[in-house]
Amino acid sequence: MYSQLSLAFLTPADFLQTTLWSLGFTGLFAVLALLAFILQWGIRFRLVGITGFMAVLTVGLFSLSLFPITTTVVPGSVPYNVVYDNGAGQVVIKLPNDINESQLEATLRQSAINQFSPGRMGQNLLIRGRVLLHPEEGVTEPLYVGQVRRSQSDGDENDFQIEVNQSALARLPQASES
Repeated sequence: MYSQLSLAFLTPADFLQTTLWSLGFTGLFAVLALLAFILQWGIRFRLVGITGFMAVLTVGLFSLSLFPITTTVVPGSVPYNVVYDNGAGQVVIKLPNDINESQLEATLRQSAINQFSPGRMGQNLLIRGRVLLHPEEGVTEPLYVGQVRRSQSDGDENDFQIEVNQSALARLPQASES
């Protein structure tokens, strides 16, 4: 239904292969550190640090091999920027000023899919879409045109509560319907 775009050109299989290489280098540095302690080399503590760093790097690469780095593109959506994210249950996205209702709904759906993370705290995620209006010189007015709520406990990509603020949307410059 929705297409997946990869943020990185590496697949989870590539990260797993890199993890194996990193694990080999971690083992090599661990053996060198052990040898340095036995032979009382002056760089023995540096080798312990390098080994620890390599171990952390290996664990990070392994975690990337488990979960792919992808974003979802919903047809009809427009590009947006995340301007506020408290890491728990609230996100604000900035939308273009010429957005129409169908684009708004598609973009809110896309952001709800892409911002979902089991690591977020709380049961619900609220994503609010806003545009910036300039009613006069030197004055900027944030205008919230819509929002979407989704459950953080459920990964269902079809269970969203999308609300469009029709009065706010009517204040925007007219855009061509797509």
